[in-house]
Amino acid sequence: MRAIGIILAGGNNRKMRELSQKRAIGAMPVAGSYRSIDFALSNMTNSHIQRVGVLTQYNARSLNAHLSSSKWWDFGRKQGGLFLFTPAVTAENSSWYRGTADAIYQNLSFLKNSHEPYVVITSGDCVYKMDYNKVLEYHISKKADVTVVCKDMPANVNVERFGTIKMNEESRIEEFEEKPIEARSNTISCGIYVIRRRLLIDMIERCAMEDRYDFVKDILIRYKNQKRIFGYKIKDYWKNIATVEDYFDANMDFLKPEIRNYFFKQYPDIYSKVDDLPPAKYNVGAKVENSLISSGCIVNGTVEDSVIFKKSFIGNNCYIKNSIILNDVYIGDNTHIENCIVESRDTIRANSFYRGEDEIKIVIEKNDRYII
Repeated sequence: MRAIGIILAGGNNRKMRELSQKRAIGAMPVAGSYRSIDFALSNMTNSHIQRVGVLTQYNARSLNAHLSSSKWWDFGRKQGGLFLFTPAVTAENSSWYRGTADAIYQNLSFLKNSHEPYVVITSGDCVYKMDYNKVLEYHISKKADVTVVCKDMPANVNVERFGTIKMNEESRIEEFEEKPIEARSNTISCGIYVIRRRLLIDMIERCAMEDRYDFVKDILIRYKNQKRIFGYKIKDYWKNIATVEDYFDANMDFLKPEIRNYFFKQYPDIYSKVDDLPPAKYNVGAKVENSLISSGCIVNGTVEDSVIFKKSFIGNNCYIKNSIILNDVYIGDNTHIENCIVESRDTIRANSFYRGEDEIKIVIEKNDRYII
């Protein structure tokens, strides 16, 4: 493909509450064996984008460890590669990334040293499948300066937390509001953009000169009347992990057969770093209904409508319902967990009871198994 990829995975999201205190959103576990950034990386490699830069910043240790080898996504090639960019002190700059445009500016040499004519920019916190080639073909056919991937949301979705757009008959964007107080459109930006590389360099450098740091506000919204900015609508599954409720719903969606088939049984595939773990073990007395149980798990109790991530232990007479158990959790005997997300590496003592009532409860127990 005649494009390079940039994945923005450095932001901090306080709406994820305690879940974002120890990891970046791009490193959030999804669907039992994946991280949220795996979907963007898989889309890149499936679209034959060979050169991808990932911009990380906040709580990046877990994310950097996940991306330590490019072989899982087939980026280990002579003509491409997976590049990890974190804020660095240089002679010209000593700041953290102050925004998405500033993050790209601080790594502008990645763009300048590339030869592909186009750039695909996306975030690392969305769950979706997409062939970026189709967006690029649309971009070229429209003779667009920027193409924004967008989606019509159902009437019951709160679109005020997204960027909302309005397009004319030829799909050119006429209005673009970032997180409006009152939305005038139910069409949202998916945070996926296609732009000419030289144009992106010029606009990013101009932003830096004017002390502007945000890609959406200071480029897309500011230039919407001067540049040809078009929208590309999608109808397939797309979910942004922006809140605890979004994260919970995204994982629960994978309990639906049609969603699992779409992501895991239809070409192209979704790839992730593979751990060398044994298959899940179900001991006598275990009962599992409509749940995802990952590799390395041992189940003794009852699990219903839940997602259990890798290396978790479910004790005797436990009842887990409508919950997410993250990696490496030990749950003691006779424990009841319902409508909860249990943080990774937790040790839940025997005879515990947790239930989320008005909202999803995040369970974090003091960890006795680990010193660090």
